[in-house]
Amino acid sequence: MRLSRYFLPVLKEDPADAQIVSHRYMLRAGMIKQAQAGIYSWLPLGFKVLKRIEEIVHEEQIRAGHIPMLMPTLQSADLWRESGRYEDYGEEMLRITDRHGRDMLYGPTNEELITDIFRTHVSSYKDLPLTLYHIQWKFRDERRPRFGVMRGREFYMKDGYNFDLDKAAAMHAYNRHLVSYLRTYERMGLQAIPMRADSGPIGGDDTHEFLVLAETGESEVFYDSAVTDLSFGDRAIDYDDVAQCQSILEEFTSKYARTDETHDEALFNDLPEARRKVARGIEVGQIFYFGTKYSEAMGATVQGPDGKPVPVHMGSHGIGVSRLVGAIIEASHDEKGIIWPEGVTPFHCGIVNLKQGDEAADKACENLYEQLSNAGLEPLYDDRDERAGGKFATMDLIGLPWRITVGPRGLKNGVVELTSRKTGESEELTPEAAVAKVILIYAGS
Repeated sequence: MRLSRYFLPVLKEDPADAQIVSHRYMLRAGMIKQAQAGIYSWLPLGFKVLKRIEEIVHEEQIRAGHIPMLMPTLQSADLWRESGRYEDYGEEMLRITDRHGRDMLYGPTNEELITDIFRTHVSSYKDLPLTLYHIQWKFRDERRPRFGVMRGREFYMKDGYNFDLDKAAAMHAYNRHLVSYLRTYERMGLQAIPMRADSGPIGGDDTHEFLVLAETGESEVFYDSAVTDLSFGDRAIDYDDVAQCQSILEEFTSKYARTDETHDEALFNDLPEARRKVARGIEVGQIFYFGTKYSEAMGATVQGPDGKPVPVHMGSHGIGVSRLVGAIIEASHDEKGIIWPEGVTPFHCGIVNLKQGDEAADKACENLYEQLSNAGLEPLYDDRDERAGGKFATMDLIGLPWRITVGPRGLKNGVVELTSRKTGESEELTPEAAVAKVILIYAGS
């Protein structure tokens, strides 16, 4: 993409109403624009990051054997009355009456709707196990929406639902989701720690939240510092292997890590003092096992091996896709702007022409742009007739991981400058070597 043809409405000054880093930088970098309190338009740069994150979530869910679909944003209140949650959910639920007087709601979650789909189409244990998921806009009418996309009213979320014959099979689904989430977050450059949590209005006794440590986190968290040494890496996983998934769950959840809602001071104090850590965390996902809570209330049964009807065991599993955009910025930024991890960057590399209109510089930039594009990467070429300082400031603000700087002086020596946004380190390379290095970086990411 050529920046002269792109829509990137960057701001030079910090917005007065932006209280945390991610909100401030998302507004300044032209990623979002507030439509009303807690509701945002996603502008092209923000939308690209959102779609990158969504793509990773889809890939890891499908890798784990989960099946994508799409459910509507509006749901019938009758389904929620059937489960008993319509009155219990509280004022966060946006309730609507259509022109025919039917009670509707803008879905904050989809347990009832997916259970209705299941009970309509699945009748035998032979069709199990089954996990369906979708990525959809949700709405919760927060009393005080704040912090940009971190605590908005409208948000983009992956929610998945498993259906299994018994608790043992459902707990394997739980473990499978935990493993897939660990892979998902690490691909985004995040360390998201699974922590024992409270189930809230979803219900159930088994639940873990995934939290990213950040000063601006909404939750106080207590953890063993040894948990931050854990890394999933690129290990091969057989998601059908019950023992392997259970082993990974134990590896990542055996050390103390809890939110303030489930914190146990006695257990925490059993840790060596040097390893007892208290911090803030940003929730980016949660997994639940709630057994037959919804299937019994809504009649979601299957014919078991003995021919008798059996209520299915269920769980739900969510990832905050839009919230992750803010969480990544909170975890990866400096005083100049965002620092995108390679896995979620909106553009793979920036190209800065220091002297637009100079024949040699223009030609070199065009060649770089063409070579990177032909390699399947998306470069952002700053071809504007602007001062070099302004171009550098824009690139630093929007946070692309790599920048190639092209100027007449360097070209006389046959080199361009390749700069890492994360470290700030630069090296002079031939244009061909710079392209080859960028291609190699992304081939291994």
